[in-house]
Amino acid sequence: MIYEPDEDSFLLVKHIKRLAKNKRVLDMGTGFGILAETAIRSGAVDVLAVDINEEVIDYVKSKGIKAKVSDLFSNVNEKFDLIVFNPPYLPEDEMEDEETRRITTGGKRGYELLGKFLASAKSYLNKKGQILTVFSSLTHKDKIDKMLKEGGYKFDCLEKKKLFFEELYVYLIFKD
Repeated sequence: MIYEPDEDSFLLVKHIKRLAKNKRVLDMGTGFGILAETAIRSGAVDVLAVDINEEVIDYVKSKGIKAKVSDLFSNVNEKFDLIVFNPPYLPEDEMEDEETRRITTGGKRGYELLGKFLASAKSYLNKKGQILTVFSSLTHKDKIDKMLKEGGYKFDCLEKKKLFFEELYVYLIFKD
């Protein structure tokens, strides 16, 4: 199953258009590849798309995008100016099937995968590197803000979008 672009992806696309020019970009958890495609069209000098799902990587490669299988940073060896990440961020729903859960659920409370990503991400950023990510109010914004501060990151909320049952937040994150 490949994650189809939705509101969260489209929010990130808008910001990638202005942030990716002349940058080395990593699209973490690429899914459909829309974020990597946007970075390429926006003038990024190099784009790498990674995902844990081999079917996704084959699909993204068929679009002419450089891509490889990686569980977060497990198969990434370079540094980047911009890392974009539309993580699975919803809290666990035991009624959800395993395949869907893999692309929507960020852990028991929703923020665990993002926390694991943030614990390693600094090592993959160039000196003035940035992270662009999105998450839901269902993921406990206060907990994510605390994780960022404790991890030595600075961040700006670039945008909020109210949806039917949640609010989405787009964050630009910097090394402290």
